[in-house]
Amino acid sequence: MNIFYLLIGASLLAALIFLAAFIWAVRTGQFDDNETPPYRMLFDDEPVEEENGNKETERLRDEETERHK
Repeated sequence: MNIFYLLIGASLLAALIFLAAFIWAVRTGQFDDNETPPYRMLFDDEPVEEENGNKETERLRDEETERHK
């Protein structure tokens, strides 16, 4: 029976922590932008270019062509 008191206390503590985190998020403006998420899916993502990937690919191609000469 004593374990119930411990579990109730632990669950109340966890609930208070989550409530405090939610209140903090609301006060700091985490939920302010309600307009752009519905429109964001309509736009294409910009392609990500790898800086080192292209140079590495070019280097490997150059080495390959030099081997075949």
